[in-house]
Amino acid sequence: MIRTLLLDADGEVIRGGEELLARFRETPQSRLWIDLQGEPQARERELLEAFGCHPLAIDDAHRERHPPKIEEFEHHTLILYRGISSFDAELNFVPQQVAFFLGERFLISLHPGTALSIDRLMVHEGSTLLRRSPEHVALRVMYVSAGFYLDSLLEFENQLSDLEDELIDAGSDALMRRIIAYRSRLVKMRRVFNYHVGITQELTAYDYSHLPRDNEDTLHAINDVHERFERLHSLTQMYYDICGDLIDGYISLSSHQLNITMRVLTVITAIFVPLTFLAGIYGMNFAYMPELGYRYGYFMLMGLMLAIGLGLLWLFRRKRWL
Repeated sequence: MIRTLLLDADGEVIRGGEELLARFRETPQSRLWIDLQGEPQARERELLEAFGCHPLAIDDAHRERHPPKIEEFEHHTLILYRGISSFDAELNFVPQQVAFFLGERFLISLHPGTALSIDRLMVHEGSTLLRRSPEHVALRVMYVSAGFYLDSLLEFENQLSDLEDELIDAGSDALMRRIIAYRSRLVKMRRVFNYHVGITQELTAYDYSHLPRDNEDTLHAINDVHERFERLHSLTQMYYDICGDLIDGYISLSSHQLNITMRVLTVITAIFVPLTFLAGIYGMNFAYMPELGYRYGYFMLMGLMLAIGLGLLWLFRRKRWL
């Protein structure tokens, strides 16, 4: 699918498809945003080469699972960005690579599937942003996309708080598996956000011809995107640490409960060892055992065993083992 927004020389914004490309070339003062969604790679390459995009940049945009990056070429700047096609409060997300080819008068966005941020801007703010400059459109797409991440992460914060209370009240292996799964997803998200923070740091630190820092509006937009990605990175790191603390706390609590159980069993064993010893001695079938013929021998032995048991119980309670 090919969607285009054309800002003509009179300031009028026209929405359409591929037919607007010829009008863009005929009007030097116009600006164009063209969005390519799910087009065949051969067709995408043809369109990109028509705009003078570098072959190496096109190869990077078509390469699957390429790390996010920014690279400047003679006639355009390439930004590879990891967007999302779906994301929920369970941290289940489906990422997709979005490539921006940013020129002086044009922006080409390239992605295989639905991009929520691009769809929103195409309908609402795209025309306003294109009037300012093509780079404002690209930066706004990243900003809005980061907002989708942020909304779901903040929803996850409430769920994580409930999960923490549930784990303390009635911890179970099922809850542990959920937390470990969340932690694994947070690691992947943190890696993505780390790449994005690196991109915005480069935009803040270095001058790119199509993203000039001397333009106050552009620099402000770059800082907004940078701050949002820094917040996302810090949130994922914080939630990752919280999940790790919950896992460590559950393991410590389980170990403590196991130690209590083992201590009780040890006390019971310590009490019955001497009693078993006495029972073993007088359970032997020797013919000549003096105590066997004594009239009160049984009662004396039972009293001794009772005294030993009670004495050990008193000793263990005094040491607070019970």
